[in-house]
Amino acid sequence: MSIMRSSKGVSIRLYHLLVLFFLFLGAQAYAVDPEVPESEDAISSGESIFNANCKTCHRLDQKLIGPALRGVTDRRELDWAKSFILNSQAVIQSGDATAVALFKEYNNTVMPAMDFLSDGDLMNLLAYIEYGGKADAEAAAAEGGTAAGEGGGSGGGIPSEYLTIILVVLVIVLILVLVVLGLIVSVLTKYMNNSDKLDEEDKEFINQKTDYLGILKSDGFILIVTTIVLAFVVKTAIDGLYTVGVQQGYAPAQPIAYSHELHAGQYEIECQYCHTGVEIGKSANIPSANICMNCHMHIQNVGGKEGISPEIAKIYDAVDNNQPIEWVRVHNLPDLAYFNHSQHVAVGGVECQTCHGPIEEMEVVYQHSALTMGWCIDCHRNTEVTTQGNEYYDKLVQLHSESKDALKVKDIGGLECAKCHY
Repeated sequence: MSIMRSSKGVSIRLYHLLVLFFLFLGAQAYAVDPEVPESEDAISSGESIFNANCKTCHRLDQKLIGPALRGVTDRRELDWAKSFILNSQAVIQSGDATAVALFKEYNNTVMPAMDFLSDGDLMNLLAYIEYGGKADAEAAAAEGGTAAGEGGGSGGGIPSEYLTIILVVLVIVLILVLVVLGLIVSVLTKYMNNSDKLDEEDKEFINQKTDYLGILKSDGFILIVTTIVLAFVVKTAIDGLYTVGVQQGYAPAQPIAYSHELHAGQYEIECQYCHTGVEIGKSANIPSANICMNCHMHIQNVGGKEGISPEIAKIYDAVDNNQPIEWVRVHNLPDLAYFNHSQHVAVGGVECQTCHGPIEEMEVVYQHSALTMGWCIDCHRNTEVTTQGNEYYDKLVQLHSESKDALKVKDIGGLECAKCHY
């Protein structure tokens, strides 16, 4: 009986340890730094800061261009999070392992510095990240998933890290179950060996050695191994399918080393000057050599071609030989999708950086956004329509006046299939 009590005590202790382990994981998942304010004013102020500076690349509860942000004060120290928001590149260049890993994980996408934010602004922003937008997240879940799930965005379907965590947890649970069963078998074997009611044949059966080779060849073991291997194969295949056609981070070498950082950033040349069709047509237009010469016939032009840089000399050669500069296209939507620049820029008032990222900081242009269907749909769901001073929207605003929500692109047909596919 003492052995039975010992066995029962071991089982109870193991059960308690398992309960405490999962309670600890649950507490860690929802722990938020106590310094982060929870007031409505702080959350509201933080939402304004988030929408103005972070919304293009981040969401609270899902991956977009960057990681999902909710829970950042649990995953990272508060001071680290604030430093990263203020100037992520400074933290990365300091050699911080976590920052470097994040930078590599998200395709070396540069996050603009936000050193204009005060400490109060940072705390309000973190308040919104941790406590804000929960109603929207619940509503999205009730509708059947996020836009990325529907459209096959860069984080579409089951996020890769979630599936990996699920598989790891299942393996850990299986190992724990095997350990508990082994302890139970060991205790019961000792108890039965000490019993006087067993004959020699029974004792021989109880104490027989485990045939590990037989276990490895058994149908059950083969089924378990096959299931695990199949699960990882399916996971890898799903991850691969969701990356088909996604060119995020693509930065091809161009025939002329043109710097947007210099022209759009330092010299503040408007995008529309070179990309002349962006406000009047479907395409933004790749600038011709003549547009380049509007400036370069006067700039760095000392004694004809003498004294100019080799890259600018290529522009002169293109003009002299009447040959177009063969720029390599960076952003390329599939033929089945229709996108009109003028509709977004001239009518919608969308800034170039919304889709193309901090173009004024790029020495070499790369595809900043995912440009997937899910990414576009998510924008249409969340972008408010600018109706002030535009009579075209007066009737729509009147019809929408009964709704408490602002008029968004989704309310004027932005989610209709024929808008982009016809």
